[in-house]
Amino acid sequence: MTSAQSLYTSRIREYLSQLERGDAAAICALFASDAQVYSPLLGWVSPRPFFEKLSAASGQSSITPIDVCVSTTGAARATGYFVYEWALKDGPTVRFECVDVFEFDEAGRIARLLIIYDTYPIRASLGGSFS
Repeated sequence: MTSAQSLYTSRIREYLSQLERGDAAAICALFASDAQVYSPLLGWVSPRPFFEKLSAASGQSSITPIDVCVSTTGAARATGYFVYEWALKDGPTVRFECVDVFEFDEAGRIARLLIIYDTYPIRASLGGSFS
């Protein structure tokens, strides 16, 4: 594994750890200043408002990492595959598999995050909690 691949893997593990803790400030510190996040529920947004909204809507959530896959083409990209048990503060816990695609800048900060999961099974559970 190259040093870049190790860095990407480490960043994704740190991201998942902070996401589980619900620490919006620590999560946002991993991102470049001009980064963008794609959420299946909200579309393209800046990291700070997205993770602050997520933190405000969430209770004690749990993340089970499955794998981290680093680009084999040399791109500054890697994916995190995990199970997210997302507990809402005022509602149920929804469980789903998720793949997050991370693109990194030259300093190893997250420049772009594409969040991918099937929203169908969870939309009814969320109601208006995260829209």
